[in-house]
Amino acid sequence: MHFIIGGAFNGKRAWVKNTLKGFGQDHWLSAYDNNSLPLNLLEIDQDVIILEGVEMWVKELTVEYDADKCREIWKKCLANWLSWERGTVKRKLIVIGTDITKGIVPLEAENRVWRDVTGWAFQDISARSEKVDVIWYGLNQTIK
Repeated sequence: MHFIIGGAFNGKRAWVKNTLKGFGQDHWLSAYDNNSLPLNLLEIDQDVIILEGVEMWVKELTVEYDADKCREIWKKCLANWLSWERGTVKRKLIVIGTDITKGIVPLEAENRVWRDVTGWAFQDISARSEKVDVIWYGLNQTIK
């Protein structure tokens, strides 16, 4: 798994598209396009899957569940994604998230929970990823 993270409107999508030239066909699922959190990737018949908008999927979870339940669901989802990727040598999973964990702490309790759970989710993705890139202003820095 390859995790791409950076600020909003910092060129993550463009960087991934430019970097993936030559990988072949991909399947792009984006929370920004109202795609639901993909719990299981087995029904997708592509070798490369790109999941964009992790923080928005986490936000949907925090609306319905408390932080502990969100983390439980998230860890199961992440395990399913990794299981899919390990299914064949050709499979590659790219996960894109916008970093909402910096800056001023939100006043509203629900936004603080969202920020906290997103931070934990990003830590989980980073720990399980083979590679992590931070994108700022269209430039990448590989941190793992």
